Amino acid sequence: MAPETDEKYEFCTATRRDLDEIIALLSDDPLGRLREQSMASTRSDYDVAFADIEQSQSNAVLIIKLADKVIGCAQITIIPNLTFRGAKRCQIEGVRVSKEFQGRGLGKLMIQYAIDQAKIRGCKIVQLTSNNTRSDALKFYEKLGFEASHTGFKLYL
Repeated sequence: MAPETDEKYEFCTATRRDLDEIIALLSDDPLGRLREQSMASTRSDYDVAFADIEQSQSNAVLIIKLADKVIGCAQITIIPNLTFRGAKRCQIEGVRVSKEFQGRGLGKLMIQYAIDQAKIRGCKIVQLTSNNTRSDALKFYEKLGFEASHTGFKLYL
């Protein structure tokens, strides 16, 4: 179920033909430029990852399209869990809205769409992380009701 909007945005699950546009969105910010590469030599890495996501019942890449162009994306992962009496949780990652469409409320609609998908899949908790350098994103998530309740750690292998 997509959120209500007057615009002709399409909310859906990404397919392989959307992958190039998704990679471009992920690459088009200061952090993305450092960690994402859309060069042909690395495309196979994205193809393998997307195939894994497509084959998993626990993963989906959600997108917003306008006139058949991908203008926003987010990945959700459904995590079965023993904590909170076995409640499933949804992890939201890779949230992006095209620069030319920012400031129109699409980020909020993208997050609401992800939350709706989490509810449909039986999740009781939605969680996400955001890089500490993304101060605007941190404020954005707090405005949407997310609480900065934990400290996250990463170990790159």
